Amino acid sequence: MTTPHRRVALALLAAFLTGCCVQAQENAAPPPTEAAAAPPLTLEQCIKRALARNFSLAIGSYDPQIAQDGIVVAQGAYEPQLSVTGTHGKSTSHVTNSSATSTDLRVGVSQQLYSGTTVGASSRLDRSALNPAVAALNPAYDADLTLSVRQSLLSGFGNDVNRAGVERAEIGLRRAHLDFKAQALDVILATENAYHNLAFAREQLAVRNFSLQLANRLFDEAKVRRDTGVATDLDVLQAEVGVANARRGAILAEQEVKDRQDALLALIGQFELDAPLGHVSFAEFSEATPVFASSYQLAKANQPDFQSSQAAIEQLKLDLKIAKDAARPDLSVGAAVGLSGSNGSGGDAFGDALDRQNHSWQVDFAFNYPWGQRSDKARYRQSLATLNREQVRLRQIEQNIEVQVRSAVRSVETNVESVRIATLASQLSQKQYELEKARFDAGLSTSRRVLEAQDDLETNRVNELQAKVSLQAAISALHRLEGSSLQRYAVTLP
Repeated sequence: MTTPHRRVALALLAAFLTGCCVQAQENAAPPPTEAAAAPPLTLEQCIKRALARNFSLAIGSYDPQIAQDGIVVAQGAYEPQLSVTGTHGKSTSHVTNSSATSTDLRVGVSQQLYSGTTVGASSRLDRSALNPAVAALNPAYDADLTLSVRQSLLSGFGNDVNRAGVERAEIGLRRAHLDFKAQALDVILATENAYHNLAFAREQLAVRNFSLQLANRLFDEAKVRRDTGVATDLDVLQAEVGVANARRGAILAEQEVKDRQDALLALIGQFELDAPLGHVSFAEFSEATPVFASSYQLAKANQPDFQSSQAAIEQLKLDLKIAKDAARPDLSVGAAVGLSGSNGSGGDAFGDALDRQNHSWQVDFAFNYPWGQRSDKARYRQSLATLNREQVRLRQIEQNIEVQVRSAVRSVETNVESVRIATLASQLSQKQYELEKARFDAGLSTSRRVLEAQDDLETNRVNELQAKVSLQAAISALHRLEGSSLQRYAVTLP
């Protein structure tokens, strides 16, 4: 047998022996992994768990409760106020050698109305014990019943001004709900990215492990070929280095899997970092190509950050109204009517008062005007400047949304094409590797060229996975801008 024919025969024998070894290794049952032991985990399940148990949302859920009580606090100034006052004292005169004791009890209720009117009703009972020589009644009881009303005419006049604080608190509640919605959208976005990153890490680990299997197979073949005189020690050393590099890649990929698992568990649970996570996978892109016009309209209609900025401007308009009202002079008019009576007992004194034994009335006015009103006018100018600033900022936010949506739409379109190209490149690398491996088995190539083809295959497979992750991230970012993630997952916030 000639030397070329002997070389081919030895190569075929080495390939046969190595193939038997590799087939035995492949037929061996692989050890069960943690992901295989746990039930499959869908993205929808992760979103549901994140919204129910995420720390950030749990913290943010208190803000609407606080804002709700803020409305009650703002309404407190217009609730009825009950007042009870009482005094007891004694006076002694050494000149007249007399003494007197007195007890006074007053009960009243008042309420400020949103119109700027304050109404009140009060009753007083006064008991005095004087020297019998100078008093016809001893003890003597004085009782009165009084109704009063006071109306602001300039500052503090009208429902618009007096309800401004309550309306501001109501808008604050709306903003708290919008901020909570924004937090929920951020949690959904983070969960989607963490889920897809874990899917990428696990797929990458599978690619690295497959490359390690190929490297081990090439190493075994190189040793058999060296023992049969077909290959050299250099071929064996190159194959061994390939195994070491593949093992290092698998170790790093396994570390990334664990980090990605912890990141996802931190989003969907509380102190459950050792909980098993089932199989995760990429969702196939089945949506229509996004259109900028529709996405931009969705963003303006549903974006909670944009809506919160609009609500903030409404609050600032109320602040401007309050500042303008405070710059007015304080002018109010009041009136009061009263009935009173005196007798030797409290009941008789009230009876005399109701019988109109004595009656009285009065009207009054009060006027206050800070000289120059420099501070009030300065506060008005501050409120006006703040409102103008936030209106400009709202326009900036609107432009930023337009820029971000345009970029997000382009990103989705680009990544769809990137996935297609990366898939083609991966398929080409697979065929090139198979061709180079066949040439190696026939003795027409070296282990170095096979390792290079294997590295290209591994790189292109990882690039394909990375392209899928980038596509999913671009889709999630667009949904976050549109504010449509809650509807897509049928989530109803409390």
